[in-house]
Amino acid sequence: MKTLDYLALTIAIIGAVNWGLIGFFDWNLVASLFGSMSLISRIVYALVGLCGLYLLTMYMRLGALDEA
Repeated sequence: MKTLDYLALTIAIIGAVNWGLIGFFDWNLVASLFGSMSLISRIVYALVGLCGLYLLTMYMRLGALDEA
């Protein structure tokens, strides 16, 4: 489970950096690397979104640790 947490966090950070680049410099790293809305780009975006949803469960797990 710990490996999955670190993997999800790493992918979410990559997504956050990409959004930062879009916001500050109007440059989309994923689109630059894989093409604008190509299949690979869509997979990357989907993985970032899934990792973000998965990391929401971290709040519940951290809350359970605080109560223990």
